[in-house]
Amino acid sequence: MSSFTHTIRKFPRIFWVSNIMELFERWAWYGFYNALALYLTLSKDTGALGFSQAQKGLIIGTGSMLLYVLPLITGAIADRIGYKKVLILSFTMYVSGYFMMGTFESYQAIFFAYIYLAVGGALFKPIISAMIAKTTDKETSSLGFGIFYMMINIGGFIGPFISGLVYNISWNYVFLMSIITIGINYIFVFFFFKEPEREKSNISPVKNILEAFKNIYITLSDYKYVLFLIIMAGFWTAFNQLYYSFPVFLNDWVDLDALSVSLGFKAGAITPITITSLDAFFIILFQLLISSVTMKFKPLNVMITGIIILSAGLFFMFTTRFSWLMIFGILVFSIGEMVSSPKYTEYVGRIAPMNKKALYMGTSFLPLGLGHWFAGILSGNLYANISEKFTLLKKEVAIQGLDIRAVSDTFTQNDYMNRAEELMGLNNKQLTQYLWDQYHPMNIWMIFSGIALGTAILLFIYNRFILNSKTK
Repeated sequence: MSSFTHTIRKFPRIFWVSNIMELFERWAWYGFYNALALYLTLSKDTGALGFSQAQKGLIIGTGSMLLYVLPLITGAIADRIGYKKVLILSFTMYVSGYFMMGTFESYQAIFFAYIYLAVGGALFKPIISAMIAKTTDKETSSLGFGIFYMMINIGGFIGPFISGLVYNISWNYVFLMSIITIGINYIFVFFFFKEPEREKSNISPVKNILEAFKNIYITLSDYKYVLFLIIMAGFWTAFNQLYYSFPVFLNDWVDLDALSVSLGFKAGAITPITITSLDAFFIILFQLLISSVTMKFKPLNVMITGIIILSAGLFFMFTTRFSWLMIFGILVFSIGEMVSSPKYTEYVGRIAPMNKKALYMGTSFLPLGLGHWFAGILSGNLYANISEKFTLLKKEVAIQGLDIRAVSDTFTQNDYMNRAEELMGLNNKQLTQYLWDQYHPMNIWMIFSGIALGTAILLFIYNRFILNSKTK
């Protein structure tokens, strides 16, 4: 305990300020992000936008890809312009972006708003990571980044948990929460944030960006590293279905009202957004325990094991209508994430040449960007045709030759479903079970779990036949 206390006292004030800003930023982001798939696709009469799954996938996939790719450039810009100025710009874009997302209604406008919001996030992301690195040393870095990761998941739990409580009242409360929460960071950046020392340079921002691209090119000339990044894009593609497809699957097929009542709450108290927040909750509880076990093994072997576990979690998440078994699936999924995700960063750090570690760590975000792009594609028409309740209902209506026409311009998805129930003589629960039995929407697990399992197999082959003994 004395050693722990000694290490804690070594952290400067700016370390804690940076972590608090990260907590509020993640609170705001995940409170919005975990709800985004539902906001984009639920029926308009719920206050949502009623977009198709394909439109949802393209919006989230494109914006989220930029969120992870742009820091390769924005980090270099922040190093030249100054962290404080870029943080203020980021928070301003966040506030205005959340406002636009909650106000705009057309597909084009929402697409623009999310891209804009992602750029704001890309300005923030590299700065706080750099601040943690700048305020820790060999003695304190392990604990420092552990605290940082804990802050991410605390925010990642609180934000969606609150969103899950308020979105059924009004979607406006979700966006208001994100605006207020990210707005709190203005207090920290204006009154408590101290600009770190940075290398002075007369190089223009444009030349600095060109230099960043040159460094990326140099790093990606290592074909073994590039192959590893391509393989890992599969992991992130499967992982991101937690945000892209799982909330929609829950909303369509799992009776969360029954779960709420069984736990002594009112119907509607537990929502798909509440359920997805359990991933971060489990990480808060178990990450230190998992890390203490996996630290003894080689990173690549641990990653392969973790991805296999995550694949099993996806199986349980997408093959059942039984809420408790599905929650068990999230636990398995989160264990897979806890095993594999931290080891990914560690592995990149190990294989990077001593004089290129920063470059390798920067490009390690590329698979995350690709994973978001591919996840968006999979969660579009493919997911809709296999697993979306509304799409499957339209197929069944066509097969039965039922005539359901829009009676007005305000005819919504829910109006369509209500009319179908009336014509088919089924209530909502009966119709849901009928479509589940008739079309087997659980089959989507074979794609999501298969991608994760395929990634693990490719990593095994990569480890066994591509790498030499020194880099395993």
